[in-house]
Amino acid sequence: MKVEHYTETLLEDVTVEGSKGCKIRWLISQKDMAPNFATRMFEVAPGGFTPYHTHNFEHEVYVLEGEGVFVTEEKEYPFKAGYVLYADPGMKHQFRNAGDSTLKFLCIVPIENPNPIIKEEKEAENLNPFASEEVNDC
Repeated sequence: MKVEHYTETLLEDVTVEGSKGCKIRWLISQKDMAPNFATRMFEVAPGGFTPYHTHNFEHEVYVLEGEGVFVTEEKEYPFKAGYVLYADPGMKHQFRNAGDSTLKFLCIVPIENPNPIIKEEKEAENLNPFASEEVNDC
C-alpha cells in the first residue's frame, strides 16, 4: 500500500534520446509492490516533447494540466486538461507541449514481465524494471 502526495515522489529527467524538456515521477511502480501496472506522471516544459516511439503495450493517459499535441503516424490530435488519450500497442506516438505552461499527464502502462512480489523482496534495491529508462520510459 502507498499513501503520499505526488510531490513526495522524485521528479527525474527523461534522458531518452528524442525527448526534450521532459520529466517523470514514478508514482506507483513495482518498487511499491504493484505487480501489474505502473502509473507515471510526466511534466513537459513548453516546447518540450517525449520521444517519437513505439512498443508492444498500450499507454492510457489522463491530462491533468496544460495543452499539447498527440502525434501519431496518421494525424496530430490537439488536447488539453481533462482529455483522455489511448495509444494502441505498436502505434508510433509522441506527446508534445503546445502551450505556454507545463503539460502534466498521468500515463499508465503494464509492467513488462510482471512477477508476483513477496514482502521480503521489498527491500531489494531495484524492483522497478523501468528504472533504467530502457523500458516504458514514455
